[in-house]
Amino acid sequence: MLFAIAALAQNTFKAVVHDAKTKQPLAGATGRIPDLKKGANSDTTGLLVLNNIPDGKYELEISVVGYAKLEKTFSFPINKESQPLQVFLDARTGELADVEVQSTRTNQNIKDVPTRIEALPLEELDEKGTMRPGDIKMLLGESTGINVQQTSAVSGSASFRIQGLDSRYTQLLKDGMPLYQGFSGGLSIMQITPLDLKQVEFIKGSASTLFGGGAIAGLVNLISKTPTKDPELTFLLNGNNAKGADASGFYAQKWKHIGTTIFGAYNYNGAYDPSGQGFSAIPKTNRYTLNPKVFLYLDDKNTGWFGVNSTYENRFGGDMKVIDGNSDALHQYFERNESYRVSTQVSFTHKINDGSKVNFKNTIGYFDRNLSEPSSVFAGKELSSFSEVNYVAHGTNTDWVAGANVITDHFTTSVPVDKYNYTLTTVGLFAQNTYKATKWFSLESGLRADYNTPSPNSKPNGIFVLPRVNGLFKINEHWTSRVGGGLGYKMPSLFNDLSEEKGYTVINPIVVSSIKAEQSVGGNADINFRKAVGDVFVNINQLFFYTDVNNQLILRNNTFMNANGNLTSQGAETNVKLSIDELNIYFGYTCIDTKQHFAGKTTTQSLTPKTRLSFDATYEIEDHFRAGVEAFYTGEQLMDNGTTGKGYVTFGLLVQKMWKSFDVFINAENLTDQRQTRWDNIYTGSITQPVFKDIYTPIEGAVINFGIKIKLSADND
Repeated sequence: MLFAIAALAQNTFKAVVHDAKTKQPLAGATGRIPDLKKGANSDTTGLLVLNNIPDGKYELEISVVGYAKLEKTFSFPINKESQPLQVFLDARTGELADVEVQSTRTNQNIKDVPTRIEALPLEELDEKGTMRPGDIKMLLGESTGINVQQTSAVSGSASFRIQGLDSRYTQLLKDGMPLYQGFSGGLSIMQITPLDLKQVEFIKGSASTLFGGGAIAGLVNLISKTPTKDPELTFLLNGNNAKGADASGFYAQKWKHIGTTIFGAYNYNGAYDPSGQGFSAIPKTNRYTLNPKVFLYLDDKNTGWFGVNSTYENRFGGDMKVIDGNSDALHQYFERNESYRVSTQVSFTHKINDGSKVNFKNTIGYFDRNLSEPSSVFAGKELSSFSEVNYVAHGTNTDWVAGANVITDHFTTSVPVDKYNYTLTTVGLFAQNTYKATKWFSLESGLRADYNTPSPNSKPNGIFVLPRVNGLFKINEHWTSRVGGGLGYKMPSLFNDLSEEKGYTVINPIVVSSIKAEQSVGGNADINFRKAVGDVFVNINQLFFYTDVNNQLILRNNTFMNANGNLTSQGAETNVKLSIDELNIYFGYTCIDTKQHFAGKTTTQSLTPKTRLSFDATYEIEDHFRAGVEAFYTGEQLMDNGTTGKGYVTFGLLVQKMWKSFDVFINAENLTDQRQTRWDNIYTGSITQPVFKDIYTPIEGAVINFGIKIKLSADND
């Protein structure tokens, strides 16, 4: 906030209140002197006048719904020669704040992008990071329309589904690059810690035109922090009652021509069985992460960065006695995941002029994983790459993005045999145009053409053409609407939730040329309302969506094949946010109806709750205190064995106290201890050879964590 003190007359206070970002005057801003019980509102020019102020020193508050409150003390009388002061208020994140999104490559304000994008900015990530510092499972699972599905009852691996569609239809990106694909999918969200993230962007619905095959349901783009002139050094230490401990650190600094960020973490969990059934709800886990980056600012036209992401994890779940080293003839079952990931990232931008630039980015990833059980071992190495060059041009009413990318994926198995080996190469060309036709309407249209080798059965030449159209309607200052849709596809792959649950070795290899690619058509429409109603800032968003997937890949007799029919997913999401000064209240509702229409029969898709409700209330005094309470209802859902999993409600609580150099926090998840093992056994058969049921609740029960975040900067020295 910027403050320039002025007053035209003694004992009269005058100010012009502005939006700090746009510099536009703010009508309806309230100025108050609490000690005198005096107040007034700014007019349409932003002018605020308080009269009849006696001599003395008083605290003045200036506030408007959707903006951070300004508090400053003045001594009266004020210098008569001063001009009316200029007050600049910062918009609060999630209300009127400007959020720049990167997933569409144009780096536009989220309010001006025809594609419907949801963004979690840094302030919200800070809250989520204290609630679960070791992974992003909670961050994803608390978003409407997204359901986190645990794929192993004892090793904790999990995937996430957007709008009722399987995880293989969703892309998980970091800085716009696919780092977490293929064989690593079931472990990815459990191996990403949020401390080095500054923003997370969600696109729900077809996004294949933007980033290629696989984004039928949508994508999640994790945006990393970048260095600033003011150095940042943050350490986070956390422990919980479920035998878990986390230690992570982040350093960032920018100099004239070079900058750096360094993130490191160690995450530990002891094997934990709150139910006493003898199997780990949380596996014994040791994970090490190191992500250094170097940023180059060569001149005004050339910038870039290079980074390395590396993770080693040993995840050991199963029979608690086996984990403790006390196996015998009865206690033998275990699941061990030992994995190593290293990937490089390169990004370079050349600015041609004020309106255009060329971007190049590349990632090369290596993933080595050994999955072992008592009777089987599946081990493989995956080498993948992504390279893209694109051209971005900004005009008065038109923005263009055009480019090409190459994606390669090479997988080899060492155990049991090499029959699972495969190589896939995709070459894509894409173009996207955003046209601002009028003040109230913008149109975004895109086209992508991919060439895949080897070719699937349905496309002898391996070519897929994917159009996409989105429209933004700014009806007035309070109402906006987005309508759009597009085509998508997914190449046949062994790596999906079903393979993770089966353990791979019992599944027959996939021959790409004998299986059709899954293809989709999808669309969505939303309407958004934003307005200050009295002292409350109201933001309501209503979304409707529909996706149809043909040639769905299903598993029959341990062989993947195309279903004779199609899969449809339709539903609605409702998001309501109310902001009253320091209090934010959020309501979310998701209704999903996902049906399989195979061989003339229509059935409900399993592990897809039709109804989900969420509530969150947070009270925050910026940089001083935060307290929040949340509740979630997950409705009944069909299991693979034909039974119905019961609905359940979970509650959570967070309290965080902030000082200049450190924060302390305590967080409680699932306070009512809702878990499947309270009302059902999670396996059939014997403890020696268990057959695990579908997991549809958090089986670790109530988890309470306590931590401290240490913040060191130049200001704190």
